[in-house]
Amino acid sequence: MARLGSKRKGQRPFPRRREARSGWVSRSVLTTAVLVATSAFAADAIDPNALKRLVHQDCGSCHGLSLKGGLGPDLRSDTLQHYDPDVLTGVILDGIPDTAMPPWRPLISEEEAEWIARYLLEQEAQ
Repeated sequence: MARLGSKRKGQRPFPRRREARSGWVSRSVLTTAVLVATSAFAADAIDPNALKRLVHQDCGSCHGLSLKGGLGPDLRSDTLQHYDPDVLTGVILDGIPDTAMPPWRPLISEEEAEWIARYLLEQEAQ
């Protein structure tokens, strides 16, 4: 009887551990996520449902999922009424230097940023 860890001719003492292909999986998942995210914005027509999801998920990650504020300020329409839509569009596209507000220009078009600004100004109180 072979002892634990002893080696018979041509065999490994312990079964070879299967190595995870996490690098491949991570790259695959990342590539898929990027393609899905950019495809929502690649179409010429504006998709209001996709933009609403963007506002509530991506903007909501800093501004609160209900947009009542968090790391970033409250984005509900009653608190934004004193802003011009063009100013909000500029903030969305170019961010605010020296703050956590990033520029979204690399990810969305100017038309989509304008739609988001109007949406924020016109949304119903939640």
